[in-house]
Amino acid sequence: MTAASVAEIRDPVHGYIKTTEVERELIDSPYVQRLRRIHQLAGSYMVYPGATHTRFEHVVGTMHVAGQVADSLARSYAVNKEMVQEVRIAALLHDVGHGPFSHMYEEVLTGKAERSHEEISRRVILETTVGDILNRNGFSPKKMSDLAVGRAKSKAPFVNEIIAGGLSADMMDYLPRDSYFTGVEYGKVDAQRVIDSMQVVEGHLVIDDAALYAYEALLLARYEMFKAVYFHRTVRAAELMLVRSMQLADSVLGLTDLSNLERYLELTDEVVLHRLVTLKPSDSDLREARRLALGFRDRRLVKCAFERVMQRTQGKIGRIFADETARAQTVSLIAKAARTSPDALYLDVPTTPSVPNTYSKEVFRTISLIRVEENRRVLKSVPLADLPLVRSIAGFMDVLRVYTTPENRSAVARVANKVFSDERFLARMT
Repeated sequence: MTAASVAEIRDPVHGYIKTTEVERELIDSPYVQRLRRIHQLAGSYMVYPGATHTRFEHVVGTMHVAGQVADSLARSYAVNKEMVQEVRIAALLHDVGHGPFSHMYEEVLTGKAERSHEEISRRVILETTVGDILNRNGFSPKKMSDLAVGRAKSKAPFVNEIIAGGLSADMMDYLPRDSYFTGVEYGKVDAQRVIDSMQVVEGHLVIDDAALYAYEALLLARYEMFKAVYFHRTVRAAELMLVRSMQLADSVLGLTDLSNLERYLELTDEVVLHRLVTLKPSDSDLREARRLALGFRDRRLVKCAFERVMQRTQGKIGRIFADETARAQTVSLIAKAARTSPDALYLDVPTTPSVPNTYSKEVFRTISLIRVEENRRVLKSVPLADLPLVRSIAGFMDVLRVYTTPENRSAVARVANKVFSDERFLARMT
């Protein structure tokens, strides 16, 4: 760390987290404190009651892990104290722009000019007192805004890779944290072994092949958490309802109006849900938005009428329905055959920004596994993307679901099974 610690935070995942003066000042700012009011896992608490942890704990934990990575690299590479501090600050601020209900908000932003929390995080760093704190402590707000989203212009790409990528501190915090608070076992992995094995070769992060088993366990944990938590059928039922509610009410509530940053930053989970359930039903869209929000709040959720999970070699459906137009056409077709309204149907595939799916193979291309001889001379470097495990789970998971209201479930299930068994239909959609 760059300076003596001035405070400690007791964290259930990492133990005591020490903070420096600039870190404490940033943590105490209203912009980081706001993250206490945004759930880390959006609607997952509808299924896992303990999953009420927030973005605040996550960013503090990510700061801690990023510091561990930078300290580990400093033992074998030219990482100075200032760089360690910059990495820790960037990790602390990497989610500072998150909207209400975390990644769910990004589904509402789809089609807007500024449609990711990363871009909003940069604005928060540059346009609020966060930048003043950084300036006062000798750090460039512009540099930190770029590094916080893994896009800093640097001759050392590994600095960005610590923040965003296949070996990111982000992943090594949220996996054990989400596992702990949901109560599932998949996230209990030996991340410290991976951290201790990290090196820098030609400017990029690499891991020693002796730690491959620990890294593979990390990837498998992410895959299992995806299936058990992030894309759990009931979790997604709740999230789909709230996303549609926000979309229907957006024109009235201005949820995606980013012209006034301070007004946007007032939007937290509780604030948005309250505004949705107290909407004045002046038209059909607002009536439906209020009904869906009340259903979410009271856990009266839509039901899964159809689900298909496929092996990687059978991923046709996932590729077809990544397209929004294809999804809309299919919903219309099923609704007509089931004699229900398209508004009562949801077609869900894990290609939306709200689903933290497995990384793409391109991400792993910048990370290498180094194989060494006994005398520690590097024998060869192998991209992680070429490993069989990475090839098998990188990218989107091939699963498709259709949700509807309880009263329409039987009819929709019958039609959906027929539609998705029709190869002629699938051929027309490609």
